[in-house]
Amino acid sequence: MREELRFRARLRGLAREAAKFGTVGAFGFLVNVVVFNLCGQAAGLAPVRSGVIATSAAICTNYLGNRYWTYRHRDKSGRRREIALFLLFSAVGMVIENGVLALSHYGLGLTSPLADNLAKNVIGLGIGSLFRFWSYRTWVFRRHEPAPTPPPDPVPVGSPLR
Repeated sequence: MREELRFRARLRGLAREAAKFGTVGAFGFLVNVVVFNLCGQAAGLAPVRSGVIATSAAICTNYLGNRYWTYRHRDKSGRRREIALFLLFSAVGMVIENGVLALSHYGLGLTSPLADNLAKNVIGLGIGSLFRFWSYRTWVFRRHEPAPTPPPDPVPVGSPLR
């Protein structure tokens, strides 16, 4: 029974974390889609170049949201390490996201704005987001482990403290 309660509490915590991550991600998604379409449609940039610019803007937005809201209670002691890992895993997510776009646009010849948006912002972003959620919570925003408490000094039998 106790194990079941512990499991449910962990599951609720994970669901809360995923909801916050998703909310930050939804805002990042809006940034991503708007910048992608402005670059591609209004500025006439190539699809993958537009995708990289858009994803970079979303990465900045998402770092701020995740650090100061989703994972605000997590360890903040290694900020340089955290930012470096965040950028590394975000870059891998960017390759996933824009790799799907490149495959669709250049490999499969699906070159309409709708096809580009579906490839990048639905399929690529969906796969990339799953990878990012796992990597951020596992490697970037780690739980703060409290320092172990030393065991109490043994009290000799027959001492006045017993």
